Amino acid sequence: MSTPRKQVILGAYLGGVNHHTAWWHPEAGSQIDFATFEHTARTAERGKFDFFFLAEGLILRERGGKIFDQDIIGRPDTFTVLAALAAVTEHLGLAGTINATFNEPYELARRFASLDHLSDGRAAWNVVTSFDAFTGQNFRRGGFLDPADRYVRAEETLNAVRALWDSWDASDLVADKSTGRFLARPDAGAFAFHGNQFDISGRFTVPRSPQGRPVIIQAGVSPQGRDFAAANADAIFSPYGKLPEASEFYADVKARALATGRSPDDIKILPMASFVLGDSEAEAIEKFHAIRDEQITGQTALVLLEQIWNRDLSDYDPEGPLPAIDPDPTAPQFIQGRALINQDRLGTVERLRQVAENKKLSLREVVIDQFEWRGPLVGTPAQVAEQIDSFVQNNGSDGFILGSHLVPTGLDEFVDRVVPLLQDRGVLRTDYTGSTLRDNLGLRNLYSEKGVPAEA
Repeated sequence: MSTPRKQVILGAYLGGVNHHTAWWHPEAGSQIDFATFEHTARTAERGKFDFFFLAEGLILRERGGKIFDQDIIGRPDTFTVLAALAAVTEHLGLAGTINATFNEPYELARRFASLDHLSDGRAAWNVVTSFDAFTGQNFRRGGFLDPADRYVRAEETLNAVRALWDSWDASDLVADKSTGRFLARPDAGAFAFHGNQFDISGRFTVPRSPQGRPVIIQAGVSPQGRDFAAANADAIFSPYGKLPEASEFYADVKARALATGRSPDDIKILPMASFVLGDSEAEAIEKFHAIRDEQITGQTALVLLEQIWNRDLSDYDPEGPLPAIDPDPTAPQFIQGRALINQDRLGTVERLRQVAENKKLSLREVVIDQFEWRGPLVGTPAQVAEQIDSFVQNNGSDGFILGSHLVPTGLDEFVDRVVPLLQDRGVLRTDYTGSTLRDNLGLRNLYSEKGVPAEA
């Protein structure tokens, strides 16, 4: 008997600070108007995507003490946007990036449970952490966390939030036949959580939501991050868009999930990707190169390298060689508020220099060659559908989180030209069948209606 083909999970991504969005394009829209979020979400739902994902930043980022040129000023609050989108969509999951370091469990639990109620079971939380004092200055706690402790706090935060969600049973609301109102049982919502980070008790005000527990998303690459995600997440954002690294990450995280007592099917692996379509492969490649050259301007190349060198590189010629000076890892961060992807600065610089020498590349060309972390899907609609299907069937992932360089209308082309081909292949739904995001993602209901873990 042949193995059933895996269904492709699709998410739509709308980023914040990045060098991928073509702000200069004549068809580009606002990054902060609600119309942008609504158009993207409605398009994703038309394409039977699983969820819409909204990234968020907690502070305006800086370069050399000045506001970062690529930041978006005035980005609305994530919960406000997602709650509004719940009113203009019916099936699409609504995932928000919310920080576990600077938010309290009660607030997190209440907001996500409320969103789950408002959307009839479509809420998801992308759990992120922070430890830097620059971001922390906007909050009472400041940058008090040692980097090694950020996952300690995140895990305890998540456990506390789950305890609050589980404080209500499905039977805790009782119908009063005489008035037609629902009354709460006396002990409904009572909770107590005692840990190293939190010592809280009280009564949770939001009855159990349609999913019981909203979907948990996480991104973990380090061994500690992978362990946290494998033990706690329903989905993981993978940084690997190419085989075999993607398959290795996929197998590793699934094995870690199994080691915690979970089924490998309880966690979905989802890399982020962009796409460029053409009527022919040659046209798609030409369009991709043109878009890439516009995305990686000379200034952008310098900024990306400044994160590694930790120096002001504005005096260097982007069309010239890489800087001969070494990075300064001990100096204060020149780029503030952006996650440091390359922890080994000296090793990364040596690798980039080797690439430049071997390929005879300029500074900007090295950045173009080495910073395509989104794994762009390039080709005709049929070729892109094949790339997605093949990647998923070969366990590179369980699906993709897709974003376009053109906001907000770029996703339309994918929905109109690629989605029907994935549906023809039998790997993407033609209509929604589940009533919640968990249903549509193919996640098991691990929790009983009584609010305690069900038998696996």
